[in-house]
Amino acid sequence: MSGQKIGYIRVSSAEQNTERQLEGVTLDRVFTDKVSGKDVNRPALTEMLTFIRQGDHVIVHSLDRLARNLDDLRRIVSDLVTRGISVEFIKEKLTFTGDDSPIAILLLSVMGAFAEFERSLIRERQIEGIAIAKQAGLYNGRKRDMTDDRIAEIRQRAATGEKKAVIARDMKISRETLYKYLQ
Repeated sequence: MSGQKIGYIRVSSAEQNTERQLEGVTLDRVFTDKVSGKDVNRPALTEMLTFIRQGDHVIVHSLDRLARNLDDLRRIVSDLVTRGISVEFIKEKLTFTGDDSPIAILLLSVMGAFAEFERSLIRERQIEGIAIAKQAGLYNGRKRDMTDDRIAEIRQRAATGEKKAVIARDMKISRETLYKYLQ
């Protein structure tokens, strides 16, 4: 290998620990995202894809850490190996170099499909669990992040005619969330 060993780590939230993913792997540089896998905006992944060069070796803990779905996985891996960058998935013990056999490509597709299917099942079970909890009167939704003071500030700023997009951006919330607080 002539290039650098580049690690990519993704966890779903800021509270999650990134240490376990590439523990014990010697790397020249690591890019870390703390965002949901379904999120299209993954700044560290974008930065890594711009940074890496031909001959580099990208190392990721598992398939589901790199991509949002099977199509995304295939696109990213194909783009990398076409550029002369190898990709290694530690958990699945798979490495792609561009000289991959048909069986390696099949394994990427099958294992990527299983990862996507598993995520769908988890989401489905979550929705079912919430529905059951709601029927039993045990589910009140996610805890509110906004304090009463911040909600009052939102309402006051909106009442003065300030643009809602500006208020939402300042408060680091979506406009949809802002409108909920204004109701």
